[in-house]
Amino acid sequence: MGLKYDFTPAVRRAYRWSQMAFSNHKDDIEALIFDFDGTLARLEIDFGLMRTRVLALAEDFGWRPSGLEPGYVLETVEEAASALAADDPARGRAFAVKAHRIIEDMEMDAAERGGLFPEARPSLQALRASGFKMALITRNFGAAVSRVFPDWPDFFPVFLPREAVARVKPDPFHLRAALDLLKVGPVAALMIGDHPIDIETGRKTGTWTAGLASGRVSTAELAAAGADLVFEDLAGLTAYLLAGPRPPF
Repeated sequence: MGLKYDFTPAVRRAYRWSQMAFSNHKDDIEALIFDFDGTLARLEIDFGLMRTRVLALAEDFGWRPSGLEPGYVLETVEEAASALAADDPARGRAFAVKAHRIIEDMEMDAAERGGLFPEARPSLQALRASGFKMALITRNFGAAVSRVFPDWPDFFPVFLPREAVARVKPDPFHLRAALDLLKVGPVAALMIGDHPIDIETGRKTGTWTAGLASGRVSTAELAAAGADLVFEDLAGLTAYLLAGPRPPF
């Protein structure tokens, strides 16, 4: 595919090594596990506003983050709910319910305005027809995904939104759950996403990783995060995966 991206020399060397390593195992890949937002679709969720609203709610409940920079929104909700529950379990549960309602409402609103990337369905159809097992895992709420992508069952026998698992990515539990359902080991799987979280999840789980710069993160940042492959979009990755012989699974 060629190194046409603007990487630093150190990232370029590491990326070239990982690309070569993947090429030697390309025909061993049985399963493709996809992220959703930024990878298959654009939802335009304002995560900054979401965080602001959740933190305002937490302050109303009497909690403030201990660090200067709060983490990802879902983890912030979990941290605040746990701290509040330590003093009053009912208060912790009430906060969690209201915080998740804020998140879900914003996701559903973004889903109304969002849509799949034009290359998503044709690419998924071609990959599925070639024999790959496929799963969709996401930190998004399942109803929001279904609003944008109602025909996801036509492509994915395994779909694990955040409410379907005990721990979401980058915790490897999320990806392992999908691999278990597909009955595929990590070394025969490729985690595909648009964010360093997806690359981190794959590396923690032991899968190969592919970064797509179709979201908010550049190819250089995805390579620096340790992606074995990077592409501008799903169409490029699909062409690469379908090039050459495919083993009969």
